[in-house]
Amino acid sequence: MNPEEFRRRGHEIVDYIAGYREHISELPVWSNLVPGEMRAALPAEPPTEAEPFEALMDDIERIIAPGLSHMQHPRFFGYFPANAHLASVLGDMLSSGLGQLGLNWAASPALTELEELTTDWMRQMLGLSAAWRGVIQDTASTSTLIALLCARERASGHSQNRGGLQAELHPLVVYASGQSHSSVEKAVLLAGFGHENLHIVALDDAHAMRADRLAEAIAADIAVGRHPCAVVATVGSTATTAIDPISAIAEVCRTHDIWLHVDTALAGSAMILPECRWMWAGVEDADSIVLNPHKWLGVVFDCSLFYVRDPQHLTRVMSTNPSYLQTSADGQVTNYRDWGLPLGRRFRALKLWFLIRLEGVAGLQARLRRDIANAQWLATQVDTTPRWVRLTPVPLQTVCVRHEPPGLSGEELDRHTLGWVSRINNSGAAFLTPSILDGRWMVRVSIGAIPTEREDVAALWTLMQEEAGAGHG
Repeated sequence: MNPEEFRRRGHEIVDYIAGYREHISELPVWSNLVPGEMRAALPAEPPTEAEPFEALMDDIERIIAPGLSHMQHPRFFGYFPANAHLASVLGDMLSSGLGQLGLNWAASPALTELEELTTDWMRQMLGLSAAWRGVIQDTASTSTLIALLCARERASGHSQNRGGLQAELHPLVVYASGQSHSSVEKAVLLAGFGHENLHIVALDDAHAMRADRLAEAIAADIAVGRHPCAVVATVGSTATTAIDPISAIAEVCRTHDIWLHVDTALAGSAMILPECRWMWAGVEDADSIVLNPHKWLGVVFDCSLFYVRDPQHLTRVMSTNPSYLQTSADGQVTNYRDWGLPLGRRFRALKLWFLIRLEGVAGLQARLRRDIANAQWLATQVDTTPRWVRLTPVPLQTVCVRHEPPGLSGEELDRHTLGWVSRINNSGAAFLTPSILDGRWMVRVSIGAIPTEREDVAALWTLMQEEAGAGHG
């Protein structure tokens, strides 16, 4: 494909994306394809000769599109927002078209320095002090793994330069709550701690980590010869958006010189709102933070921001220095290859930069405030409607609910819950995520898709009442 054909076909692709977004509300929110259906409709072998562009786009429309789940739909209320703001889409397209590869600063000075700038812009937007330095990773899973690698090496005196963890006399322990994301457990395993050395800390009535029980767990481990290494605290947990008390946890960590990593993948975006920063009071005492602008804020996936207070320690843990990447600029510049797992990196900063510049901080704040207000509205409806129960506080944009008809409990209530939410999801009118809380199924209503307005939330609430009533008149 030459530049002239690219120009022509590129316009067609942009028109297709724009049309998709214009009419997305007319589509069923979730795909109803059965496993293997889409693949069976496509050739099993690659084409020997080049095919016309028109044939490819025809397959997109006939075969690929029916297999899409429309997370940009105004009635997508599942998981957490997976927004792809069109302003950010433009930046992502430009990133792909420019084809930069960030091996080091010299490989693409613009890539490195724009990443430095945008992560610092976000630092300012979040109200963090100048003590923090940021880097763009792919996901929070990667960021949490890197945080635990840093914690491991600090606690072990850089065991990676000796015999690794298998040569350590005392097992290193990581602490988290039962509400922490599954990526925390995965990171513990990948970082070599072992499942037995992930200790789960008790929760309070709001499903937040109890700092006093954390202190007790640490003391008990020290007494039997274990070495407390890291605590992963959560602001905005996946199931309930619970908020761990960062200040109290940080005090415990400071007493024992334990690495504190704050996972605020969703809720971190809300910290651009000054009125929400109480949620991570004490965060300045943490060692690392992760937040995902590719969730609620609207940056195209993938864009995870990882902040550290000690970048020298991070680069000591993560760096390699092959001769073919050494340049005369080393020592004067940031080489992001030493800030994460991959050697090369995409020009991710462009999609964040486009979003901030084309929306402005005020525009981003207004959208998040709209979503929080819509969540509060729904919470009020639930609280004032008989047989509906709101199960958790609503500090952000997620409302956890259960419909509890008289006489239903235990497994019967679970079947009722899964029944009405399945009917909604299968209808294509909306999409919700069921989850287990305290041993029983409940339903999460996660508000935050870019086009979602109050009327969409109101329509969902009507649908929830209809389907729950239909399942238990």
